[in-house]
Amino acid sequence: MQAVKDKLHDMNEMRKAKAEAKAEEKAEKDIAKARMEVAHEVRLAKEAEAAMGMHVAKAGQKVEREAAKHEPKQPDASGFDPPADQPDVASGNSSAPAVLMHSADRADPFTHSARPFPN
Repeated sequence: MQAVKDKLHDMNEMRKAKAEAKAEEKAEKDIAKARMEVAHEVRLAKEAEAAMGMHVAKAGQKVEREAAKHEPKQPDASGFDPPADQPDVASGNSSAPAVLMHSADRADPFTHSARPFPN
């Protein structure tokens, strides 16, 4: 009778040991899976960051091209280009409001210019 009890006890111990080993293996697999997922997300983030850097550089190039299109092509009579914050009055390319310009300075003689302080 004692031999049967010992055998049952040994079987229960083996079952518990197997269950513990299986649970430990499952936990290790879960940790490895989480690490893989984190590595995947890090890779995607790095790729997105690189793509964003490329898009920013490309946008910067487009801005430079557009700025170059709108720069004066030839210097004025003084031999140097006017600063960007000052209007180029000689060529009529002024960013000043139309009400401050005299009608003789306008490219279109049919538009009326209003004086800021009429008499």
